[in-house]
Amino acid sequence: MPVPVPRQRAIPAAECGQAPPASPDGGPREERATPGNAPAENTTTRCASTTDPRDAAGGAHEPAAPDGPSASPTEKREDTTDHPDTTPPVNLTLLLIEDDPNGSPIVPGLLDQAGKPIRVRTARNLTEAERLLTDDVHCILLDLALPGPARGGDAADDDELAVLRHVLELAPRHAVLALTSAGDAERGAEAVAVGAQDYLLRDELDGRLLSRAIRYAVERKRSDWAERRLAEGRLHAQENARLERGLLPTPLLDGSPLRFAARYRPGRSRALLGGDFYDVVRTPDGTVHAMIGDVCGHGPDEAALGVELRIAWRALTLAGMCGDELLATLQQVLEHERSDEEIFATLCAVDISPDGTRAGLCLAGHPAPLLAGPDRPARLLPHDENGPALGLLPTARWPRAEVELGAEWSLMLYTDGLIEGHVGQGRERLGQDGMVEMVRRRFADGLRGEQLLQTAVNEVRDLNGGELTDDVAVLLLDRVPQVP
Repeated sequence: MPVPVPRQRAIPAAECGQAPPASPDGGPREERATPGNAPAENTTTRCASTTDPRDAAGGAHEPAAPDGPSASPTEKREDTTDHPDTTPPVNLTLLLIEDDPNGSPIVPGLLDQAGKPIRVRTARNLTEAERLLTDDVHCILLDLALPGPARGGDAADDDELAVLRHVLELAPRHAVLALTSAGDAERGAEAVAVGAQDYLLRDELDGRLLSRAIRYAVERKRSDWAERRLAEGRLHAQENARLERGLLPTPLLDGSPLRFAARYRPGRSRALLGGDFYDVVRTPDGTVHAMIGDVCGHGPDEAALGVELRIAWRALTLAGMCGDELLATLQQVLEHERSDEEIFATLCAVDISPDGTRAGLCLAGHPAPLLAGPDRPARLLPHDENGPALGLLPTARWPRAEVELGAEWSLMLYTDGLIEGHVGQGRERLGQDGMVEMVRRRFADGLRGEQLLQTAVNEVRDLNGGELTDDVAVLLLDRVPQVP
């Protein structure tokens, strides 16, 4: 079966770097819409790689001699290379929309800033202008005296600038120059207020003034468009930042003597929210519940799922659920909200007794928390009864282990992004043992709370030789006995 050959597309002059040359008298080349012909046949200049080279240069085909054979394509290409095109490529294209192009004020000698001729296309009405308005047009010169488009069955619109408004809607990314009479300068100023880059008086127009006005209008439109896109990008980024900041948790610890500190950094570039999530709340009986989790993956879908799990955990906790019952319900939420059956989440949940000396621990495939105190070195809490991650086993169970905390302690919950960073230039990673040793040293130096957490995160990043690639969430709770 033969392989279909793709059809060559017409490439605009602005894209391929070539365009028709100036007319023989040195003025701009004019292109007019011919009734009954497709616009691409009249107005679009093709690259030399898709047509005969002399077409791209603006030359005409030489007919074969009456008694001689026609030149072959190879001979034509060889003939073209013997006579290279000396006409500089046109950079700018002007579309003139005027009901009487033959009486237009366009004079020969329109040149761009580099001294190259400006190509001119002419259209007698808006219908022809729409055909000629291709991607390689840079500027539109519009006669404001042109009748506006009919609306609602009326032959003309009461709005004197209706034709300009229609062109601006038709070509929002093109520079537009308004052309008016000397006695109607006020109308030209109104055209600029509506959206034109400038206005010109017909009676005062000459080639030099028009060339300068075209260059100015094109550059101003480019600048305005770039500023608009930049402003839109900034607003979009600000909206995303406000949204993501609003989705981060606000700890509910009113009435608790525990001190709270947290660090959060998503792995995604220019993002404020990743697949890691955490939360801390205090229930009416005085119990402090803390949780940290990690949804597999790093995209916005995983970040959204993490927020859903965090909100569900807070609601269930405040409703009185705890331990295995709570995790089983969270797994149901995950199974219904995830976009793929292979997505899972790890989670560590801790409930601290009202007196602060004991805690219950449930692990769902998550690294065990770290506990440090003044009378004992930093260590990991028991993780022998670690259950599977949420979303892996439909009938899984997560046993709750009782842990003694003591009178004074620091409890650190973290995601695996903190311990999977490299150590130095090799392939060795920090791991849980390296993290425990690092916290042990810093704790012995007298660091506590916010200072301990900030120092630990900075040291992990320094050991990695730069920012960590995975999401990182760290939560630290401290209990310091009250002095009577």
